[in-house]
Amino acid sequence: MLARILDLPVFLIFVILACSAMFIPAIHALTQEEFHVARSFFYSSLLGLILCALIGIAMSGRATHNTALEHLLALLAVFVILPVVLAVPFYEALRTTSFVNAYFEMVSSLTTTGATMFPNPSRLPSSLHLWRGIVGWSGGLLMWIAAAAILAPLNLGGFEVTTSAEPGQGGLRRVDMRAASPGQRLIRTTKRLFPIYAGLTLTLWLCLIIAGNTPLNGLMHAMATLSTSGISAIGGIEESTVGVPGEVLVFLFLLFALSRLTFSTDTITGRTRGLHEDAEFRIGLMLVVGVPMLLFMRHWLASFEVNEEENLRQALKALWGGMFTVLSFLTTTGFVSSEWEAAQGWSGLATPGMILMGLALMGGGVATTAGGVKLLRVFTLYLNGLREMQKLIHPSSVSGKGAHNRRVRRQGAYTAWIFFMLFALSLALVTLALTGFGASFSQALVMSVAALSTTGPLLDVAGAEPILLTDLSAAAKLCFAAATILGRLETLAIIALLTPELWRK
Repeated sequence: MLARILDLPVFLIFVILACSAMFIPAIHALTQEEFHVARSFFYSSLLGLILCALIGIAMSGRATHNTALEHLLALLAVFVILPVVLAVPFYEALRTTSFVNAYFEMVSSLTTTGATMFPNPSRLPSSLHLWRGIVGWSGGLLMWIAAAAILAPLNLGGFEVTTSAEPGQGGLRRVDMRAASPGQRLIRTTKRLFPIYAGLTLTLWLCLIIAGNTPLNGLMHAMATLSTSGISAIGGIEESTVGVPGEVLVFLFLLFALSRLTFSTDTITGRTRGLHEDAEFRIGLMLVVGVPMLLFMRHWLASFEVNEEENLRQALKALWGGMFTVLSFLTTTGFVSSEWEAAQGWSGLATPGMILMGLALMGGGVATTAGGVKLLRVFTLYLNGLREMQKLIHPSSVSGKGAHNRRVRRQGAYTAWIFFMLFALSLALVTLALTGFGASFSQALVMSVAALSTTGPLLDVAGAEPILLTDLSAAAKLCFAAATILGRLETLAIIALLTPELWRK
């Protein structure tokens, strides 16, 4: 039976899993005596599973083409089409919103963006919040698996920086799984990563409950942390009762989004002895410490209230608020510390939106749940820039430190620069499209950065006033949703799908 299921198209398997997951909010709604919500999820799940069974029977006699590019196409279909299925119970249960809003909500959750059409959490029943959290958590797990089983063999998603093959094509790598078929890679990767992902989520959930969170809020924040979706049932972790102890727990688990070396070594292409030698992790820690320290020192450098007696406790609160918020936005999670207002007041910057937008654009590590440009690409361009400055002083010098670093500095820097240009072009086009649909330029720019970096909470904190997505037209909402999908899959992956030469091989 399992073998027959695995022979089905990958997209159909994802639909079956999504329909099966609908039983969870159905059971939760039943315990809360929200019978209409429970029926909406239960009937949607049954209907979806029956349709999948009929489609599976109809396709059982057909041979499936099991290639990496077709799995990449299935991944695109998951982000575009699967939210339609996920939105059906959400729309039926709420009954006070349009299907476009429900579809947008599911796209935002599945891509771990976390932007919401419902800024007032009390408008949604608790079971719908749970469904948003489950979809976001599943989207994070999907990207963990897809990065190792689909993107890595095709040299996409940041892996093109350190490999010798062109993006979209296979190449020699130090990964034993490359000898397996794409389907086998998916199975093996899922078996290896799912227990880690679920175990980390369960551990953080229990720790947050011990710290004082309610079971639902603790689960939501645990799932939002591991998936870097930032989805919350109460408007963010700063609204919870856990305070700084809970934020410290979330802070520690957000470190998993800085480098894939924190949870796996199967996609490492070079010899790395540990986290202390991992470029992504070191750059991430430098930003987490350096940016808050600059904001902290600005209190004196800009001469804000120099003559007043400083409060040590207030200073520590400001420093912690800066560190937590910087790490949160660097990993594209978007949680704001409960001490963030203290950090703003201490630094004298009322709306440091440009700093948060820059951190979100930089993003986290390759093959993690974080979005953005990725720290590895930033490090590659830094190495290349450093090498070019060295050549200005010593024009005849030769790059050292092995062939791996030469690859990162030359071909890797070239592909990283191409990605940066494509990302900038995408940012300009999305901004232009959103302004054409009626948004102001400043709002369109913030929305474009939030979508392409998959950091939805930027809409609330990047500008002087929060951006309400409900005020947008239906076309603008769909444009924003498309931009989140583009930001999640990245432009190079979309180009690989549109290149006929790759499909002919």
